[in-house]
Amino acid sequence: MNASAGTAYRRSVDAVGSFLASASARRGTSFELARTQDLGELDSALGSLDGRQLVLLGGDGSVHAAIQCLHQTGTLASAGPIGIIPVGTGNDLARSLGIPLDPLQAAECVMSGPARTMELLVSEDRVAVNAVHVGIGADAAAKGADLKQKLKKVKAGKLGYPLGAVAAGFSSPGQHLSVRVDGELLHDGSRPLLMVALGLGGTVGGGARLIPDANPHDGLVDVVLWESVGSAARVGYALGLKSGDHARRSDVRIGRGETVEITAVDGNGFRVSNDGELWGPFPHRRWDVVCDAWQVIAPR
Repeated sequence: MNASAGTAYRRSVDAVGSFLASASARRGTSFELARTQDLGELDSALGSLDGRQLVLLGGDGSVHAAIQCLHQTGTLASAGPIGIIPVGTGNDLARSLGIPLDPLQAAECVMSGPARTMELLVSEDRVAVNAVHVGIGADAAAKGADLKQKLKKVKAGKLGYPLGAVAAGFSSPGQHLSVRVDGELLHDGSRPLLMVALGLGGTVGGGARLIPDANPHDGLVDVVLWESVGSAARVGYALGLKSGDHARRSDVRIGRGETVEITAVDGNGFRVSNDGELWGPFPHRRWDVVCDAWQVIAPR
């Protein structure tokens, strides 16, 4: 668990910890809760698994951080089935997998659910378990993270990402980017793009169906491109996100494949939001889908 998270998060963790400890005792096994303050402590905890089953208590950021650490040490494939108990802000990967959003129900799933193989999106040394954004998606992540910290003071942290998305959606001018999926040109960069989204999971920002047809088990990454248009169209796009209707708009293009390459054609680099982790800017980046990269415990 992330020991630096808020009070409500810690209460949920304490309740889940008591449940898992009791369930383990009934099975004649043991349970240990590792409270990690930073990535160094997380890496140390993961390095001491010693064959024990890993359960992650947190949101998408916590899952991403753990999978990234295991990938970098080359131990992800051998880590065995990983349990996820969503106690974060968005919990989008859990939504895509059908994991209960109630922490105690998710804990029950961890104790009895089947293992499922998962794909991974890899770009050089970085991984994504749910979604990658370029354009306003990255801008929204940056603005949302800042707003989330400020709104935590009034116990409204969950509003950070939606408000960040709204702010980014109306302020971003778009970027001239070329996008290729499996080598085929999906966008040549002659017109600016407001956003490029790559998804293994279907939702972002706590349930917005940004990539409605994405499936984390099909061996492919779904790509959504949104061209830069006027204010009225931006409002219409935003309103369609909840249901996924935005994907049918004439200013949206859809692609699907095993590799995605994005290049800045105007000489300006682009930032990337990798499961909410910001990095860049880059003039060019490539992502590849790795099938059966890890296992998760989730309902069928």
